[in-house]
Amino acid sequence: MRSALRRAVAAAGMATAVTAVLALAPGGAVASTGPSAGPSSEVEVEIPGPEHGTVVGSGHTSVPASGQDRPSPRLSAAQRADDGQVVEVLNNGATKDRLDIVIVGDGYTAAELPQFHAEAKEKWAELTAVEPYTTYRNLFNVWAVDAVSRQSGVTGDPGADTVKDTALGSYFWCDGIERLLCIDQEKVDRYVAKAPEADLVIVLANSSKYGGAGYNQPSPTLGYEGISTASAGNVKSGQVAIHETGHSLGKLADEYFYPGYPGYEQYTGPEPADRNISTLTAGEIGGQRVKWHRWLGETSPDGGLVGAYEGGGYFVKGLNRPTDSSMMRAVDKPFNLPGVEAMIAGFYRHAKIVTPVTPTDRTLRLRHTAKADVTRLTSADGRRLKVRWHLDGKELKAFEGRNRLRISDLTLRLLDLRTHTLSVTAEDPTASVRDPEIAATLKSTVSWKVRL
Repeated sequence: MRSALRRAVAAAGMATAVTAVLALAPGGAVASTGPSAGPSSEVEVEIPGPEHGTVVGSGHTSVPASGQDRPSPRLSAAQRADDGQVVEVLNNGATKDRLDIVIVGDGYTAAELPQFHAEAKEKWAELTAVEPYTTYRNLFNVWAVDAVSRQSGVTGDPGADTVKDTALGSYFWCDGIERLLCIDQEKVDRYVAKAPEADLVIVLANSSKYGGAGYNQPSPTLGYEGISTASAGNVKSGQVAIHETGHSLGKLADEYFYPGYPGYEQYTGPEPADRNISTLTAGEIGGQRVKWHRWLGETSPDGGLVGAYEGGGYFVKGLNRPTDSSMMRAVDKPFNLPGVEAMIAGFYRHAKIVTPVTPTDRTLRLRHTAKADVTRLTSADGRRLKVRWHLDGKELKAFEGRNRLRISDLTLRLLDLRTHTLSVTAEDPTASVRDPEIAATLKSTVSWKVRL
């Protein structure tokens, strides 16, 4: 199994390749060894680290996508009326231009839905207390979907013999691991599909018991990047959920490792594809100008300087990480500098920083005004986006920084009576991105046809 793991790592990158063998790691539990029902019925999840430890994760294991495969609760007519309602937690614009987070609750009765709404807002506040979410919070929409359960609480809380009749079939003791909080993914998807759109999904269990899980495979049907599960009433569970977004949005590998565990003393495979772990030393990273070379020597938010710290990707030796203890290794730590850059790249895969207010499907005339909505950043330094206007590709410097332009202000340029192209571009000049390929994606453009 260990050789199969290493082949998977070489083929797919450390962040998505690790299989059930890692459930044997310290703090984990033995993964199921029974016959597999086939690849379509199994899904890989990340196991959170122990509640009172400092490591954020304990490797991966494979679990049934259908969870414990319990039937959906039989609801009364009144309960069905509440079930599946979509509540707007935060609306910053059209779903096609925003990164949409869908939060679904499990183990909440109809009477407890107000509690779920309050806890959904609390988890969003916890997420946006971490950079780069803090600065880019206006790129997000947040939707809560009401899933009505017949019983309050979830299976496995407080004990392994506790069984609750809930909408999503959430349960602790998944794969024999008390803190691993799994769900029935098909049931989750039924509720997620009710939201306007989903780029990322969070399942909140009505529990204060520590636990969570990371389902980091993109949905082939709904398009979301992954599912993070967390106990709504447990602060540490929220930190685990944020870590999981490092995988799903940032495409980051785990930076933790297993001292003293046989088979993970030394990595001997090829260079991983993941941007935040490497077989190379700091000198080699700098000399070859690869991975996080642009950040070497810089002070990172998680403490210390960016370099090459031994241990990462589950191996004690042979793989290095950029900093000692970032969000991808330890609880209650921020993302390191390379991690922040990767997260921003993930945000811009889904969101645009300028969107049209004036429709773009008609030709604008002198009486019209071209208006655009430009995202407001909320960084501590007060940084703003650069906004520029162009007519047929030529910059209109007099209008720099504006989010609207009257077509009558262009009269002299339109006297030829031809149809022209007017565009506005917003660009993010953040110093948190140094990779030119990522920097090239940090802008959005809207165009209109204009004529005298």
